[in-house]
Amino acid sequence: MNGYWPRLTPTAERGHDVARISDETRRNNETAIRHVMDRLLAGDVPSGGKCDIKTLATQAGVARTGFYPKKNRDGSPRPGPYQHLAEEFERRLAELRETGVIPDPRAAQIERLKEQVSGLKERLAARDVEIDGLTDFRERALSQIAAQRIEIERLRDVLAEPSNVRALPNSSRASAPYGSCS
Repeated sequence: MNGYWPRLTPTAERGHDVARISDETRRNNETAIRHVMDRLLAGDVPSGGKCDIKTLATQAGVARTGFYPKKNRDGSPRPGPYQHLAEEFERRLAELRETGVIPDPRAAQIERLKEQVSGLKERLAARDVEIDGLTDFRERALSQIAAQRIEIERLRDVLAEPSNVRALPNSSRASAPYGSCS
C-alpha cells in the first residue's frame, strides 16, 4: 500500500442499501414499538429507564434515530420510519399528564416529592412566623417583669425611709394567688 487509507467504494457497493428494512420487518418493528409503548404508558417502566423515546426504542429493539426526521441527499426533509409512532407516544403521554396520570414511577415520585417539599416549606414559614411572635411575646414579658421588679424595689425603698407611705397590714387569712412577691 502507499501509506494512505484504501479508497472507499461507492455507496451501493458498500452495502448501504442493505440497511433499508423490508416492509415485513418494519411492520414487526412497529408492532413491537406499539407493544412497548402500551407497557410504558401503563406504568411498566424498566429499572433505570424513563417513559421516553430512548427507553421506547431500547425496549423495542430498534434504533432511536428511526423516531426522528431525516434528510434526503438533496437536503429536503423526510419523516423517520417510526416518527409517526414517536408523535403518537408523545401525544398519548401528554394526554395522560393532562388527566393527572404520570405513568413513569420515577417522575411521579419526583412530583410527589416536589409537592411534599412545597408543603414543608409552607409549614416552615408558618413556624417561623409563630416563633417570631413567641419571641416578641417573651421579650415583652421579660421587659414587664423587669419593670415590675424595679417598681417593687422602689416601693420597698420608699417604705424603708420615713415618708407618708404606709404598708398595708398583712392578713393571715389572705394569700397571694401565685405566691409571695418578696
